[in-house]
Amino acid sequence: MSFIINALEKAKSLHRQTVQPDPALSQASPPPLPHVDEVAGFAGTSGEIHYTHTRTVTVDLDRLRRNRLMVAGSDESLGEAYRLLRTHILQRTKRESRNTLMVTGPLPNEGKTLTTINLAIAIAHKVGQTVLVVDGDLRNPSVHRYLDLPAGPGLVDYLTSGYPIAESLVHPESLANLVVLPAGRSTTHAVELLSSPLMADLVRELKHFYPDRYVLFDLPPLLFADALAFAPLVDGIILVVEAGSTPREEITRALETLKEFPVLGCVLNKINPFGLSYDYRHSYPDRDSRKRFKPSWLK
Repeated sequence: MSFIINALEKAKSLHRQTVQPDPALSQASPPPLPHVDEVAGFAGTSGEIHYTHTRTVTVDLDRLRRNRLMVAGSDESLGEAYRLLRTHILQRTKRESRNTLMVTGPLPNEGKTLTTINLAIAIAHKVGQTVLVVDGDLRNPSVHRYLDLPAGPGLVDYLTSGYPIAESLVHPESLANLVVLPAGRSTTHAVELLSSPLMADLVRELKHFYPDRYVLFDLPPLLFADALAFAPLVDGIILVVEAGSTPREEITRALETLKEFPVLGCVLNKINPFGLSYDYRHSYPDRDSRKRFKPSWLK
C-alpha cells in the first residue's frame, strides 16, 4: 500500500508542477518520466494491463471501423493481413529486444499512420505484449483523429514546455494493452524537436517503460527531414508504400536515404489481392472496395 500511496503523491506533485504549453521553444528541463507503475497498474506480462493512472477514454467502435481500424467487427481479411505483418515484425525484432520502431514512407497519403495503428493493435492482441503508439508527425498529427481521441497536450508540449508525459498518455478503452502518446499541437519546429537531446532521452526511457512493450513512432514521410533526423534513435524502420501509386524511383530513393539505418522492410499498402492491377484512383472508394485492399510485407 505504501508504494501506491507514494505513486499517487508523486503523480499529484507532477500535476501541480504542470505548466501550460508555450508556443515558443523552451530551454526549461522537463520533469523526469514517472516510473511505469505510476502510469498504469501492471498486471504482469501474461495478462492485460489494468490502467489506474493513465487516462482511459471511451471510443466509438463504429467510427474506428469506418476509419479502417482493426477492431471487433472489422473485416477479418484485414485483421489476418496485419497479424501476418505482426509476425514478420516480431520475428525480426523480438529476439534482439529491438522494440522501438519508426513507421514512415516516401510520400504523403500512403497509409503510414493507419498502418502504424493497426500494427500496434495487432501486436497488442498477442498475449503478454503491450504497445505504445507515439504520434511523431508533429507537423500534421493524426493518430488521435483515427482513434477518435479528444484533442489535448502531448509530445510537443513535453518537448517545449515540460508538460508531464504521464498527463498526456491515453488508453483507448476498447483496445487492450495499447496506450497512445499524442503529438499535441502541431509545430513548425518539428525537425529541431525530434533531433533534440531531450527527444533522444525520451526514446531511451520509453524503450524500457515495460519489459515487453513495443513503441511505434508514426513519423512524417521522407519528403520532410523529420524522419531522417529521428532515424538514429530507433531500433528499426518500417517503410510504407502504396501499391500502384508510389513510383519505384521514390522507393529506391527512400531506401538509399535510410541505408545507414536498420530498415526492417517495406509494407505494400492498399494492395488488391484479387488481381495484379491496382485501383489507385481512390484510396478507399466505398465499403465493398475497402475490403479488397490489404497490406503486404516485403523484405
